[in-house]
Amino acid sequence: MRKTLLLLVPVLLLGACAWGITLDDAARNVHTAWNGDVSGCRDLGKVTVSVMDHVGPVDRNNITVRDELEVLARNQAAQMHADTIKPLADPADGSQPWGAYQCGSRQINPMHSPNAPVNPNPNAAPGDTQTFPVHSG
Repeated sequence: MRKTLLLLVPVLLLGACAWGITLDDAARNVHTAWNGDVSGCRDLGKVTVSVMDHVGPVDRNNITVRDELEVLARNQAAQMHADTIKPLADPADGSQPWGAYQCGSRQINPMHSPNAPVNPNPNAAPGDTQTFPVHSG
C-alpha cells in the first residue's frame, strides 16, 4: 500500500502541472507559423514565455512543455493584437522566445488549412510519420 502511494504521488503532481494553462478566447485567432515564413507580415515584437520543465528531479513530458509554451505565446500575442506567432528558438529550461506578427488575412501555415495535403512531405518513405502537438479547445 505504501509503495503504491509513493508511486502515485509524483504522477498526480506531474498531472497537476498543466492545470490553469488554457488558450484565451482572443488567442484562438492567433496562428502559429511553423514553417517560419512571415514575409509580408508586420513585426510587433517578441514574447518569451516559460513553464516548469521539471518537477523536482523528474523531467516533464517534452511535448506537453512545448504545447504549453505555444499556448502561452498565443495568449501573449493576442494581448499585443498579433494574429501570428513563430518560434524564434527551441525551448531551453522551460523557456522559449516567440516572434509576434500581424499578417491580416494572409494564410501563414498551410497545416492549419482544411485543404492541407494529407501528406505534407511527398518525399517521405512509406511508413514515415510526423507528429504535431494537438490542442484541445
